[in-house]
Parts: sequence; structure tokens; C-alpha cells
Amino acid sequence: MLSLIFYGIASWFIPSFNDRKLEPISKVAPFKFTDQNGNAFTNHDVDGKVYVAEFFFTTCPGICPMMNDNMRQVYAKFKNEPDFRILSYTCDPKTDSAARLKVYADSMQVNTQKWVFLTGRKDSLYNMARLSYSIDDPANNLTNKEDDFLHTQYWALVNRKGEVIKICDGLKQKEIKKLIEDIEKELKSS
Repeated sequence: MLSLIFYGIASWFIPSFNDRKLEPISKVAPFKFTDQNGNAFTNHDVDGKVYVAEFFFTTCPGICPMMNDNMRQVYAKFKNEPDFRILSYTCDPKTDSAARLKVYADSMQVNTQKWVFLTGRKDSLYNMARLSYSIDDPANNLTNKEDDFLHTQYWALVNRKGEVIKICDGLKQKEIKKLIEDIEKELKSS
């Protein structure tokens, strides 16, 4: 409670308080996955870019359609920004082949140079979510890898240096609005 009061007072009386840099939460490890066109996609494809990463699956009847509807707001705002990307990783690679992701991407009617859909090995995908992006608790790992399943509504904002600087709830409009503001700030910084 005191921190909220301090934040409110500081942001009112110190004009530059809201312009402060977000501190890194984690560093994105080098990666290599397959995009919706069947091409290799690596961390080098987002070097020097600001991006948002999420995890979803194409057959999800629950939160995924809502999350991707919300992600459309982010996409619409930054689709013409050359230094911004969205990376949507599947959490169900057994079902979500590159071909299936292509059909899904086409149904979204988005530019897949800007909003990239990725698949790969399950363990590699889950390690990205849990260790690189910090959007799922590693304690959720089940000892039987076949039963392990990742289902999270959290998104990670990554800066130009490949550092996760913010975790956002992709189902909360207030957090998405703030995320958009933070993306704008990151794009302005060098």
C-alpha cells in the first residue's frame, strides 16, 4: 500500500519518474524454432528489436482466443514499426505444426513478418517460457514430461538487448494499455 502511495506521489511531483527505465527481469537465451512458413527463426531474427512473446495453442477453447484478440491491439498499434515484433510460440507442438500455424496465422490476417508464429520441440518451447521469458513458474514442471502442459496468459516484453523487462497479463486491458506505453518508450530508446 505504501509503495502505491509513493508511486502516486512521485509520479505527480517528479515529471521524469514515469520515464524511468524498466529493469531487466531475465535474459532471453539463444533459440532456434520453426516459423509458420517452415523456416528457421532464431534470436538473431529479433536482434535489436523490441518484441512481445506469448505462448498459446491453436486448438485452445479458453483464454488463447481472448489473448490473441487482445494482442491484435498491440499488433494494430505497431504493425508499421520496423523495430517491433510479436512472437507467438505454441505450447502444443504435437498439434501445432508449421503448416497448422500457417493456417492459424492466415485466419488472423496479420503480416507474419511482424507477428511470427513458432513451433519446435516441447522441452525447448517450455524452457523458453519458464527460463528465458519468466512467464511460467518452473515449479509447474511435472516429473512426467508427457503430462507437462504450459498454459499461461502472461506476455513478456523484451528490449533491444534481448532482456525481458516486463511481464503483462494478456487478459487485462489496463495492463495491455500500459504495455503499449512501455513499448513506445522502448522503441524511442536506442
